[in-house]
Amino acid sequence: MIWPPSNRNPETTGPWLLRNTPYSELEFGALAPNAYQRAVISLTRRLPENWLGRRLAILLRKLVLWFLRRPLDMDVFGRNMRLFPFNNVCERRVLFTPQFFDRRERDLLASRLKPGFVFIDVGANVGAYSLFVSGVLDGKARIVAVEPQPRVFDRLTANIRFNPGCSIKAIDCAVADQDGKVSLFLDADNQGEASVKYMNWSGGEGASVSVKAKTLLGIAKDEKLERIDAIKLDVEGAEDLILVAFLRDAPEKLWPSLIVLENAPDHWQTDCVALLESKGYKLLARTRMNLVFERG
Repeated sequence: MIWPPSNRNPETTGPWLLRNTPYSELEFGALAPNAYQRAVISLTRRLPENWLGRRLAILLRKLVLWFLRRPLDMDVFGRNMRLFPFNNVCERRVLFTPQFFDRRERDLLASRLKPGFVFIDVGANVGAYSLFVSGVLDGKARIVAVEPQPRVFDRLTANIRFNPGCSIKAIDCAVADQDGKVSLFLDADNQGEASVKYMNWSGGEGASVSVKAKTLLGIAKDEKLERIDAIKLDVEGAEDLILVAFLRDAPEKLWPSLIVLENAPDHWQTDCVALLESKGYKLLARTRMNLVFERG
């Protein structure tokens, strides 16, 4: 039986006997779904990627989320993840329907993966892309996951810790066009959305926090990267700030071969598509959320 709704903070207390232990201190598996939750999640994960499959997934996951007051420990992309599906859209997607999560983008990325692959995940959220790459290559990759939102960063580092040997380094900063401090604007309803640009979130205006910022080139230099095989940029409309500075200042040998880019032209001051095409990149795919470019 799911513990009934209450006013307890689901991020600092657990249900019943676990309620006095912070979730971050619990070993993976301590928050495994019960039989009912597991059955529903198993069903949503088998649904086809079409209109009917998506609608059924939304309806079925409500049967779990209605009473859920704690995160769930589950396997996603062959990796262990502790997921908070009630306040982060990304976590909700990868918990219930990982087969729908950026499938085309992941397929293109997977087709380029090989041992020693260097991947930078900018706007890593709780690590879905980073853990996917790590899972495909069984840890034989160099992965840098960058996430500025403090609470989400804690979830990211926990998910990395739950997967020993996964070769992911987490960095807690924003990526921008210059080093320093920036205001990070947060969505009141979706903790996975944060931007260094002011956004009129659909859920209403959220808070802002001051965080450190680095350029993408600065991160590459700090990590002593000699090349970047692929990068994912999902920074809620600030992709142009990052790309303009990087392609202007970085040596060409550091330009990534593959770029997965959130498609947010309404928030760009510079046309990222035109910019990338002028640098020799070719558009490989345009999906519901992202653009995928390749150079070489």
